[in-house]
Amino acid sequence: MRRTISLAILGLLVSLSVAASAATIVATHAVFGEFADAVAGDENDVVTIIPSGFCPAQYDLSPRDLAAVLDASLILYSGFETWIEQLAEASDADLLQLPGIWNTPDGAAGKVESIRAALAARFPDQADAFADRAAQYTAQLEALGTELQEKASSIPTAGVPVICMQWQNDFVAWLGFDVAATYAPPAGLTLQDLVSLSAEGTDAGAQLVIDNLQSGVEFGGKLAREVGAVHVVLSNFPGAMPNTATVIDLLRRNAEALFDAAAPLDGDDS
Repeated sequence: MRRTISLAILGLLVSLSVAASAATIVATHAVFGEFADAVAGDENDVVTIIPSGFCPAQYDLSPRDLAAVLDASLILYSGFETWIEQLAEASDADLLQLPGIWNTPDGAAGKVESIRAALAARFPDQADAFADRAAQYTAQLEALGTELQEKASSIPTAGVPVICMQWQNDFVAWLGFDVAATYAPPAGLTLQDLVSLSAEGTDAGAQLVIDNLQSGVEFGGKLAREVGAVHVVLSNFPGAMPNTATVIDLLRRNAEALFDAAAPLDGDDS
């Protein structure tokens, strides 16, 4: 009996020790949730506040979200989530801001590395496992980057003038397109902005107007008609469009949408 009790106590102590060393990561949106999940692995818990397919600016927080923050070891956010820092004051979690782009393979890999470093600092006993999983995910991003760059060169995208919404500028330029002009979120734009961009696009011979789904696409559609360009809509978050369940799916889909729009234009010039 005494041995049975001792074994039960030992099992309880082991389970408590594992729980104490497990990470609970809260990501404000689906992109960082995917990156965190790729690095953290099954033995740790990743909670995404804003589900895949939702724009952070249009999401209403719930009591469940507050509970997740209170239980967090690490909180990942971009900086446009104005509510997260106030929520985080009630938590003992490390708060990691990851500003800047994630919508290129290089940008995504940088975010993955930052998450790996933060988790390794908080949970050094899992550092090797974090490093191995981060390397595996980064290898997928690197392979995708090579694939997309080769396809961009074969079209080619270089020399194709475009206008794009500023949140897609880095990705579009990374693929080699000639970005003649960018525009801010349409909610703050006026008719004069439309007129000015139309003139700028016409002068540059813009062949594509590239929009960002989450910021609204009506302005870009009007601009494309004024310029006589093809209107292409991209997304910055997985799940908002078909066949974009993951960030890697999303980047491939965005690139293919641009390639499909640009390839006929290149053929017309030949």
